[in-house]
Amino acid sequence: MSHEGMVHALREAHRVLQPTGLLLDLRPGAVHRRIGIEVNGQVEQLAIMNENLDDDFAADHAVAEVIKQGWFKLISRIQVNCDRVMPLKDFEAWLGDFPIDRQASKDRLIQTVTRAYQSRKGKKKIVAKGLLVLKVLRKLEA
Repeated sequence: MSHEGMVHALREAHRVLQPTGLLLDLRPGAVHRRIGIEVNGQVEQLAIMNENLDDDFAADHAVAEVIKQGWFKLISRIQVNCDRVMPLKDFEAWLGDFPIDRQASKDRLIQTVTRAYQSRKGKKKIVAKGLLVLKVLRKLEA
């Protein structure tokens, strides 16, 4: 969705909210996820994903714009770590949910994670570390 489309969606949310209603904006943080392997409770970082964050930045700018224009007031912002833990067999399907610009980068990441997984002994899991950001916005009369 374009920046203008996101601003339009936020204005529509403003239109349908009750006076002083709250809008919860919960999204992944605009950071590249770190991929690692957990072996017997210890996590080792293997790679940093190179996913496209343009939509994340556009959404952040759209929220900032409607705040600046007086449609909403930021009441609270919370950032939390979000670790997705999975077996190796689920990693490639999970990775498919992210737009990665170059297929070679995706293939290299899968190979790196697979080699690390196969070379480690013990109880193993793949860990994708990222952030979640929750913004609480209060409707203002614009």
